[in-house]
Amino acid sequence: MPKQSGSETILRSFNRRRFLKSAGTAAILPIALHGYASQGTKAPANNRINLGVIGMGWQGPGNTQAFLASQDCQVVAACDIDANHLQAALKMINDANGNEDCKGYHDYRELLAREDIDAVMIAVPDHWHEIVATEAARRKKDIYAEKPLAHTIAEQQSIVHAVRENGIIWQMGSWQRSVPMFHKAAEIVRNGLIGTVTHVQVGLPGGNADFDGVGKEALAKLTAAGQQVTSLEKIVSGTPAWDLLVTDPPKELDYEMWVGPSKMEPYMRARSHKSWRWNYNTGGGELLDWIGHHCDIAHWGLGFDNSGPSEVEGSGELPPANAVWNSAPKYRFELKYPGGVTMTIAGGYDDIKTGVKWIGTEGWVWVDRDGFDASNPEWKQGKYLPRELRKVKLYTSSDHQQNFLDCVRTRQATVTPVEVGHHSAIPGHLCLISMLTGKKIRWDVKDEKILGDPAASKLMTREYRGPWKMS
Repeated sequence: MPKQSGSETILRSFNRRRFLKSAGTAAILPIALHGYASQGTKAPANNRINLGVIGMGWQGPGNTQAFLASQDCQVVAACDIDANHLQAALKMINDANGNEDCKGYHDYRELLAREDIDAVMIAVPDHWHEIVATEAARRKKDIYAEKPLAHTIAEQQSIVHAVRENGIIWQMGSWQRSVPMFHKAAEIVRNGLIGTVTHVQVGLPGGNADFDGVGKEALAKLTAAGQQVTSLEKIVSGTPAWDLLVTDPPKELDYEMWVGPSKMEPYMRARSHKSWRWNYNTGGGELLDWIGHHCDIAHWGLGFDNSGPSEVEGSGELPPANAVWNSAPKYRFELKYPGGVTMTIAGGYDDIKTGVKWIGTEGWVWVDRDGFDASNPEWKQGKYLPRELRKVKLYTSSDHQQNFLDCVRTRQATVTPVEVGHHSAIPGHLCLISMLTGKKIRWDVKDEKILGDPAASKLMTREYRGPWKMS
């Protein structure tokens, strides 16, 4: 067979992508793929969605394993700026595929430039979400991305615009919508079984979790050096304890690229992988880390997927802004929503149970990953709400990654499209702004702007470190 030219290869890739995304294939391809799955064999490569994965530190590998288990896609490329993460990812993917075809990339832009990639999974730290997601959208890649949608409200607005403008299928990694007990709880509320909702409690984790023991390791290092410090929230720049924790980045990590658009700060192991969440330069604390889960479910039950609060007020135990971990380990906010509904969002308070609790005039229902409870014992029975009670039927998905792949085929909305991810996270951003300013925030839901407070409005966005720019 004659060797194809570069232009022929590009044309073939373009035609394949157009074929995958055309409405005419929506009803045909899933049937063919399911047929192969039922036979226990893989579908032909040209019938499968080519997936690239970006960010393989923590959430990325788990998401990727779920995609590898599907007959509907093949993971053909992986990207990470930590060489160790990338090599582990490539081994996992190639072992699953039984070949060496998955290519590794250090720069996400090189992966996104591949014409044969149909969709991407993005699991990078919050401060990178806008840049990677908008570039992927411009490249016409469908996107499965981690929550929260972005590091600031303005960045979220940018992503929403890019996704809409380019006709992209988006799945937010708010996977609780694909779990039966969360679906049942939300349907109970939406069907009016607890009466008129008056108040909602959204309980999030408190504290700044020491995921890999890096906090314990840092404190042990300081103790050995004669520094008696009890928490990383108390260590500030310009002190001997701070200086002891600053090191050169590990050789496998491109730290300059990792910091990217955020303010350049000295490398600390306790502020990098996983623990970047506890530094407001790169993450949003437990509040923003979890808002896309439990507030998402709260909104689902209320029917507020395209709405939001009009007022937000609260406070938190903020460490010094220049502390190693400067995100609030304890916080509490009161929000006002349309129709007289109020909401408490809190972390670290015993009276607010983790999860979501809707309280109505005729009962209540609570749900979390660890359980389900309700004022009516009958509601506890069964995975889903009985058919006769489902006058309002919510979108049903039982597999979050597969739902994304199915929607890439059909071009129908996923269970958590970009607008849902946007509105689920806005309350968290407004809570953070209220905490940082010490003020009540009044929010224009329709025009998406803070009213009457220029200083607070500035916190809807952030400065980018060159050469990076927000779209």
